[in-house]
Amino acid sequence: MSNQSNNKGRAYEYICLQTLYREISAMRPAQILENSSFQAAQRAWETIDVCTRDTLKISAKAAVATLFDMEPLILEDDGNYLELFIQPDTKGELGDVRDIIILRRDIRWEIGLSIKHNHFAVKHSRLGGQLDFGERWFGIPCSKQYWEDIAPVFKYLGEEKKNNKKWSGLPAKEADVYVPLLKAFVAEITRANTVHNDVPQKMVEYLLGEFDFYKVISIDNEKVTQIQAYNMRGTLNKASKLNTPKITVPIAALPTRIVSLDFKPGSQNTIELYMDGGWQFSFRIHNASTYVETSLKFDIQIIGMPTTIISLNCTWN
Repeated sequence: MSNQSNNKGRAYEYICLQTLYREISAMRPAQILENSSFQAAQRAWETIDVCTRDTLKISAKAAVATLFDMEPLILEDDGNYLELFIQPDTKGELGDVRDIIILRRDIRWEIGLSIKHNHFAVKHSRLGGQLDFGERWFGIPCSKQYWEDIAPVFKYLGEEKKNNKKWSGLPAKEADVYVPLLKAFVAEITRANTVHNDVPQKMVEYLLGEFDFYKVISIDNEKVTQIQAYNMRGTLNKASKLNTPKITVPIAALPTRIVSLDFKPGSQNTIELYMDGGWQFSFRIHNASTYVETSLKFDIQIIGMPTTIISLNCTWN
């Protein structure tokens, strides 16, 4: 992600937080916890131009009413302060994809929002010569066969890195790097899945995090803010003492089996994963830098979801 895109993403977190605070404060006591993540988001907000700020303000405003309709506990006034804060990026590395937390300590209740600006990517995980994706993704260390399969690829990349070679200078990076790495990746998941029947569930939990959440996506060119509800554990959409949610968020079942895991037709850099229940992901491997490195990054996208993952478009006024 470029610095400009990263700044816009952080700026969008900032204005979503501020918009929520303003709207909630009009109805009940609330406060923002100004931690280091808040300060980083505020600095990003200050770097973007006025036109972009206006766009992000409209986008954030569009989502608020729908969120309140799904979560009446946000506006329930019991005299105590509701807290809002931005989480540090390190939380994502530990399995929590939520950027903004809305918290009521009095009833030990919280919900989280994953904030995205003009992109739908789930994760940007890496493959590397010493990165054990199996251990991290589904708790099963990669096999000896996997390490043997990828060793020649990373030996080659190590040599090209020493030569200060650019990715564009590799004569056949798809055939020499992408394809063998992805074949090893597919074979390793298949091996693990043969022995451990919870691999599909654990993969989704890794990709989407260990907490239920709402994903808030600003789609600027369509003038829409999309809210997706990931309620796999049933912690979202709770009623308050006086009000039930105006919008029902069903509980989505996690997958139990892999239906297909193979290359996208006609592609040398993308794998598609199809699981039961409607869960579908794509894994596009790519070099994330100009010069050769000894690891590669995935751009992981959801290409299909269960019908119980509701997606609501909030049009801009």
